[in-house]
Amino acid sequence: MKFIRWKKKRIGTSIIVLSLFIMLCNVPVTAYATSLDENCFVIEDGALSFAGNQTVSKNYYQKRKTGGTLEAMYLSYGPYSDVSKKEIATMQDFKKYIIYYPKDMEKTSEKFPVVIFSNGTGVPASKYSAVLERLASWGFIVMGTDEENSWNGFSSEMCLRKIEQLNEIERIESWESNPFYQSVDMNNVGVVGHSQGGVGVFNAAVENKSGGKIKTIVSESPTNLPLASALDWNYDPSKICVPALLLSGTGNTDENFVVSGEQLTEIYNAIPDNVLKMKLRRSGADHGDMIDAADGYVTAWLCWQLKGDQLAASAFIGENAEIRVNPLYQDISSNF
Repeated sequence: MKFIRWKKKRIGTSIIVLSLFIMLCNVPVTAYATSLDENCFVIEDGALSFAGNQTVSKNYYQKRKTGGTLEAMYLSYGPYSDVSKKEIATMQDFKKYIIYYPKDMEKTSEKFPVVIFSNGTGVPASKYSAVLERLASWGFIVMGTDEENSWNGFSSEMCLRKIEQLNEIERIESWESNPFYQSVDMNNVGVVGHSQGGVGVFNAAVENKSGGKIKTIVSESPTNLPLASALDWNYDPSKICVPALLLSGTGNTDENFVVSGEQLTEIYNAIPDNVLKMKLRRSGADHGDMIDAADGYVTAWLCWQLKGDQLAASAFIGENAEIRVNPLYQDISSNF
């Protein structure tokens, strides 16, 4: 195993150096920043990746600093305090579907919106199950996988197909009952992704068969457009036609490698102006942080877009909306 200390300050230079490395060494590349303090690459088994590891602690939402009443409210555990989990094996490369859902779903005729998580490189959904579980407590069916190539949106597509199938089958072998039967609100589906998965949300919405069923996307620290192209993780924000929330951090790894403020703006500007959109950066947060650092507002956005929650909407709408005066966020733009 080799370690390469990365000290470049500009993404343009970084891409050139990285491209030269690829050409000279003839190795495939995966790019993912999982460490907040390390800017170090690991070369192992012919692949290039960031050193470090990221796991979200079970009570992370109690530790995250918030800068507004609504952010704190939507970061907390939701009204469905009892959350259940199912894992469903599959022959796909990602091996299994991971699903969190309100246990009370089995006792009500209410239909529940769906949120699909598109994970980043080296950080499968099973490493941040606390994020999925907490979101399910707000009345969502939350799905994820341990996909290694989430950029193309394929795992999100398969999650959408699987939950649609579960909604239509009353009895499933080896299950005492099917809690999802006629309980899924297929008219309200959102996709959230981080890093490589932040690219995947765009492709899930526009390049896959079921993309038309996706009602909103949230992209956390998405790989910038030039780097994504160099990695063959191509995506086209100009094709997006559903409300989009874009987020990143101001920390070193985001700013100097994955997605700078300028590059996040480039992605934002590429989304058509007739599509509801917002971008923001969490001050002081780095790439790995963004898996959960803005979860209060991510949850509020999903409650607004998928459940019609007007209190959640008020966190974003208007010149004096909470998010615009929250000292933890900067570089905020929207077209509403």
